[in-house]
Amino acid sequence: MNSIGILGGTFDPVHLGHTLPAKVVAKHLSLDKILLIPASIPPHKANPNISAKHRVEMVKLACETEPLFNCDDRELNRDGHSFTVDTLVELLQTYPNTCLYFIIGLDSLLTFTTWHKYQEILSLCHLVVNTRPNYQLNTLNQATKALLNKHQVESVQSLRANNSGGILLLPSSLPNYDKQLNINTSSSEIRQRLINDQSCENLLAPSVLAFINKNKLYR
Repeated sequence: MNSIGILGGTFDPVHLGHTLPAKVVAKHLSLDKILLIPASIPPHKANPNISAKHRVEMVKLACETEPLFNCDDRELNRDGHSFTVDTLVELLQTYPNTCLYFIIGLDSLLTFTTWHKYQEILSLCHLVVNTRPNYQLNTLNQATKALLNKHQVESVQSLRANNSGGILLLPSSLPNYDKQLNINTSSSEIRQRLINDQSCENLLAPSVLAFINKNKLYR
């Protein structure tokens, strides 16, 4: 089967904190490609700061220099909220005979049991969780602990034993993992830096930063 990573988000804007860890994950899991999927109206977030058109253009630019990445704008063409379960169903129709690996951060894992049809999500894909050094599982809430007790696997080999339903917490001992995650910033922090006319050269792909400056975004 083909192996496709899924990285969703508002991408407002897309930055290296999104793409660099995704490359580490792709290598670790031997993924064939990663789809970056900009969300139209994320259910758990406020509306994006700029237009969907600008956000998707920035994602496309970020993908141009990374052969592994592809921009998938299907959620921007959908009315209403962007639900992950609907996207996964469509992706499996678009890419038959494919195993999907949905890449999320530890913060998203903590709220995963509140997501729309989260159990169905796990019937459609595996979850791959970017952790942080020295994270403590015993600090997780009870719902997340129960989720991990049922679905967590300890290795890529165990994950690949089934087409869906596994949760893999990535070890921070992966080569370059700590280095890539040192891009410890958020889109909101980058937006504030742009408002304050501070440098973002080490946080954004050059083509994305040039697009932001050309279109006077986040000013």
